[in-house]
Amino acid sequence: MGRGRVQLKRIENKISRQVTFSKRRTGLLKKAHEISVLCDADVALIVFSTKGKLFEYSTHSSMETILERYERYSYAEKLLTAPETETQASWTLESSKLKAKIEVLEKNIRHYVGEDLEQLSLRELQNVEQQLETALKRIRTKKEKALQERNNSLSKKWTIHRSSHEGGGISSSPSCLLFNDAVVDDPPY
Repeated sequence: MGRGRVQLKRIENKISRQVTFSKRRTGLLKKAHEISVLCDADVALIVFSTKGKLFEYSTHSSMETILERYERYSYAEKLLTAPETETQASWTLESSKLKAKIEVLEKNIRHYVGEDLEQLSLRELQNVEQQLETALKRIRTKKEKALQERNNSLSKKWTIHRSSHEGGGISSSPSCLLFNDAVVDDPPY
C-alpha cells in the first residue's frame, strides 16, 4: 500500500523540518547523479540549508565549468531576446563600470609612483606601502634568479675557458674572468 499524497506546505516543527530536509536532500542528490549517468548529462545542483550550509553536486566536469557554461548560455539568450534598448543600456552600464575601473587603476598607479598621497588616510598609506613591499620582494626574487642564472652561465664559460687553456700556461682566476665576461657581455635583464 502506497503513501498518500503529501500536502506541500512548510513543516512547522523545526526538528521534523531538518530531518525531512536531510532525507530529501539525499534523494535529490541521488536523482541528480542518476540523471547524469543515465542520460550522460552535465548536472550541477546547489542547495543551501536554512542555516546557510552549502550542499552541491556536479558531474564529471567541475561546478565552475558548468556554471560558466550556464552564464554564457543565459547571457547569449538575453542578447538574442533583449530588445535593442536593453542591449544598449547594458553596454552603457558595462562601459561606465569599465571607466570606473580604469579610474581606480589610474589612481592606484599614481599612488604607487608617489603622487596624490596627501588625501590618503594612514590605513590607505599603509596598504599602499604593503603592496609596494610585496611588489619589491617579487622584483628582488626575479632579479636574484636572473643573477644566479647569469652567474651559472659565466661559471660554465670560465670552466670551459680554463679547460681549454689548462696546459698553455695561462692563469686566470674565476673572479677576473667573471668580471671581464660581465663587462663584455650585457646582462640579460
